[in-house]
Amino acid sequence: MKKLNKQQSIKLIETLKNTYPDATCSLDFSTPFEMVVSVMLSAQCTDERVNKTTPSIFSKYRTPEAFASIELSELEALIHPCGFYKNKAKNIKACAQKIVADFHGIVPNTMEELLTLPRSWAKKC
Repeated sequence: MKKLNKQQSIKLIETLKNTYPDATCSLDFSTPFEMVVSVMLSAQCTDERVNKTTPSIFSKYRTPEAFASIELSELEALIHPCGFYKNKAKNIKACAQKIVADFHGIVPNTMEELLTLPRSWAKKC
């Protein structure tokens, strides 16, 4: 696939906005980090299943710091309904740890920085 330059990317985004003005994300989230986790969970899983699974997770663990320190076995149990839970748990925890270590607990806001995250959700966009 050919990479787009910045002007081409902007034009593509504008075309998509004009073509699909009412498009919305079907995942439920309230913070940028919740969105990262939700998108990582959505791989090979329906958004509906993710939306049923995440409320109980986000009520207990809301921040990158919380996810970075959670026991992997506990995270696996929480996300089990979304499938591929071992890999997803490992990647979510690694992503949270990188956000804490490299970005002071704040989800980066540039594509270049997002692409440095382990198994970055941005790669799915």
